[in-house]
Amino acid sequence: MIKTDIIDGLEVYSCLPTRKTKRPPLLFIHGAFAGGWMWIDTFMPALARAGYPCYALSLRGHGGSYGRERIDWHSIADYVDDVGAIVDWLGEAPVLIGHSMGGFVVQKYLEHHATPGAALLCSVPPQGLIAAQFHLLFQKPHLFMDINNIMAGDHADSQTLREALFAGEVDEPMLAHWLTRMQSESHRALWDMSMFNLPNLRAMNRPPMLILGAELDVLTPAFLVQSTGHSYGLPVHIFRGMGHAVTHEKDWPLVLDTLREWLDRIAS
Repeated sequence: MIKTDIIDGLEVYSCLPTRKTKRPPLLFIHGAFAGGWMWIDTFMPALARAGYPCYALSLRGHGGSYGRERIDWHSIADYVDDVGAIVDWLGEAPVLIGHSMGGFVVQKYLEHHATPGAALLCSVPPQGLIAAQFHLLFQKPHLFMDINNIMAGDHADSQTLREALFAGEVDEPMLAHWLTRMQSESHRALWDMSMFNLPNLRAMNRPPMLILGAELDVLTPAFLVQSTGHSYGLPVHIFRGMGHAVTHEKDWPLVLDTLREWLDRIAS
């Protein structure tokens, strides 16, 4: 069962095991244009059934959290502060699981905080967004323009959303539901991820880390996921035939299984 709380103005979804376990809590952090809602239909219920207390944060300006009217002023440092506030509320350091921009926020959080583990799913690499932006511009210039129009205030349409996030067969009701919940993103945060506030690799805590990517991801291409792995000296797992939204691709249970196996190893 999914429960929603507002903690210091931040929306937090929770899905807990039916019995108390000794497994660490998980805190899910969403990507750009999204909110904590992106985790509640797939990963959270499945991992709660596996014994993990699951929580998903909507960063300020996203979902039901405060600050929507000032979205363009929110920085990556602000988002890191949001993670810290929810970790304090939990009272126990969680395993952090970040998708796309959320993975970048996780890396920035690790500059000043320890955690039992960190999973990066199709994450913005520590080198930032520039390479991904140029890759999209040259490979799919129409999609690059569509995304920039969304940043300028236009609403996303189903075709843009499908092409940006999915590679395989798409569940149409799910896509329509996503379309109603997608939103604008902070220009300031995107600039931070491009060049102004990149992770300091020397300062970061280095917990057990899982790095996952998708073969057909057009927003965080597989070669950049490999770059992230190289930066941390870790192997990566690239899922064939999938796009950026690995939480909702048709074969998302394969991603979940890989994540759960890693969680079981670090929790044992």
